[in-house]
Amino acid sequence: MSDGSIHALPGTGEGVGYSHPLDPDRVDTRHGPILYLDDITVSFDGFKALNALSLTIERGELRCIIGPNGAGKTTMMDVITGKTRPDAGTAFFGQTFDLTRLPETEIARLGIGRKFQKPTVFESHTVFENLELAMKTDKRVRPTLFARLSSGQRELIARTLQTIRLAGSEHRLAGSLSHGQKQWLEIGMLLMQEPELILLDEPVAGMTDAETARTAELILELAGTHSVVVVEHDMDFVGKIARTVTVLHEGSVLAEGSMSAVQADERVIEVYLGR
Repeated sequence: MSDGSIHALPGTGEGVGYSHPLDPDRVDTRHGPILYLDDITVSFDGFKALNALSLTIERGELRCIIGPNGAGKTTMMDVITGKTRPDAGTAFFGQTFDLTRLPETEIARLGIGRKFQKPTVFESHTVFENLELAMKTDKRVRPTLFARLSSGQRELIARTLQTIRLAGSEHRLAGSLSHGQKQWLEIGMLLMQEPELILLDEPVAGMTDAETARTAELILELAGTHSVVVVEHDMDFVGKIARTVTVLHEGSVLAEGSMSAVQADERVIEVYLGR
């Protein structure tokens, strides 16, 4: 395991890029969105968690998903990441990757990263080591990874530390971080996997106001370089980051548009926002 120093060291691999997470030809979006869901239906014991759900996400887009409990938000993310197979419908990552036919590990390798509501970091390891462990490497060579870290890989870690607001904290044990900082570290661990599409489930739950504000800045910075889907109940937070908001209800899209548009939608007010 490395010592967490950020200065460049000689390595054996090529440098790792950051602005372009994957070869743009790998996930083909030249003629369409990066994520395409069409008529997705998922039933559990007769209950339709998703009911002919259709949704598209463009490359570099930031999309907020809101809706009452039971609206299908978690099931939608389960379908996208391969955890749940739909009963019917189509789910494509770019033009060529059929998500309904791929295992979870392959979907993650292709460039879809998901962060759950509760942070899961290696608390007995340092911040730097958490990012290092999350890096796309051959995990069978962990004992010799320190010698193999290239200057490009160290630069990727350094940039990620800056992005997630933890530069200068790389030597701290993850277990000593605040709740918000652990959330940022887990987002950083996702970034080390070089995802094209990032799914964030209630990223500001339990955060202080200051942490929430910094998380909004972080997510806005990620958009463009990555496509980002945020599922969130905190409407004040959604208002800070929202570009397009999709409202789910009973497994389908109820409304979609700007934050002001969905807030004024009588159907959304009735089933979710209240008066």
